[in-house]
Amino acid sequence: MHLIETRNLTHTYNKNIDALKNVNFIAGRKQRIAIIGANGAGKSTLFKHFNGILKPTSGEILIRGEPITKSNIKEIRKLVGIVFQNSDDQVFSPTVEQDIAFGPTNLGLDEHTIEHRVNEVLRILDIEDLRNRPPHHLSGGEKKRVAIAGVLAMEPQILILDEPTAGLDPRGVADLTQFVNRLPEEYGMTVIFSTHHIDIVSEIADYIYVMDKGQIVAQGSMEEIFTQQELLSDLRLDIPVLPKLIKNLQMHGIDIKMAYNYESSEKSFLKAFGKKYD
Repeated sequence: MHLIETRNLTHTYNKNIDALKNVNFIAGRKQRIAIIGANGAGKSTLFKHFNGILKPTSGEILIRGEPITKSNIKEIRKLVGIVFQNSDDQVFSPTVEQDIAFGPTNLGLDEHTIEHRVNEVLRILDIEDLRNRPPHHLSGGEKKRVAIAGVLAMEPQILILDEPTAGLDPRGVADLTQFVNRLPEEYGMTVIFSTHHIDIVSEIADYIYVMDKGQIVAQGSMEEIFTQQELLSDLRLDIPVLPKLIKNLQMHGIDIKMAYNYESSEKSFLKAFGKKYD
């Protein structure tokens, strides 16, 4: 049984604009799934179906095999947590601590459990020093972390990140990448994210969906997606820097194995050039 499954999911705005068209999507346990596509491809609209913010015009959305209904919507929203692109939409309490406690409080948890969850996510995200700060005084990267902390405090099984690198500096992007990579194994979470920052896809994702005009036009592993250069070019998408560099080296006759993230690229470069630079 899949954590999330959509079957021919279609969503129409204003009766004549199809934001989603027959989308078939699957997310399993402990996966890291990237959804890439240009602005207007339908990524955010798809995300809003995952916890019932939007309802399908036609087709189905199943969470752990069950459709979203009025009777289970609260449980669904415990299971599926969404961090929106604009952190200001989610960060609004007088202090960071109160903001993080907002979700667990609404779940009706006791004071001790709420305190424990708040302390835990402050530690996980390394923002304990922000505990008593007003959110509106924080930087964009700090607000992003607080927004993520507020969702994590509800202990979802699925974390949805809509353009999580928007507004982050390079250090913030690196910290986010490291954090997301810990979630499946350490906390058993599935992470689904969209991004225009294509290089983090190769560092985080183990499966990729490509969207265009409300449809899924390709899906697969990094190798299966990033070797479709003509498709990506047509969609105004790029491939990550490292595989692009390796491809150029191969075209110049250098015997180097293709790789898609930093760790595997380092191994490829050392094997290809290590002896030369000993």
